[in-house]
Amino acid sequence: MKRLLLVNGPNLNLLGTREPQIYGHETLDDVVALAERVAAEEGLELRAVQSNHEGALIDAIHEARTDCGGIVINPGGLTHTSVVLRDALTGVGLPVAEVHVSNVHAREEFRHHSFVSGIASCVIAGAGIQGYEFAIRRLARVMGETPTPA
Repeated sequence: MKRLLLVNGPNLNLLGTREPQIYGHETLDDVVALAERVAAEEGLELRAVQSNHEGALIDAIHEARTDCGGIVINPGGLTHTSVVLRDALTGVGLPVAEVHVSNVHAREEFRHHSFVSGIASCVIAGAGIQGYEFAIRRLARVMGETPTPA
């Protein structure tokens, strides 16, 4: 069975309580439960990680190269600031789906740039936590089209 890594970056542990008018009332636990259900429907296992620390996220991404076929990531604020997160994602050579709960393009100008989008197989923004479902389903298709390395 193939596995996906689900990465949620800084402050996503506050989903449901942090600015619910922007991010909604669903929690990170709701995100993980949805992601696990959708991954299972696609015949995938899911490993979920959330951290407020960039290095912990990078370590999890590096580890994914040994047992995962793709990465779904909501980098949070690191989207707009972290070259090293992008380097980790490109370094492991796995397909990536980028997710944002809010529509970052309808928000402050500094949120319009993503260091991850340019290397992502797909980018989903503004669909609430349903964006994770879209990303997992799309990444499952991408992984099915990508030959497994020998």
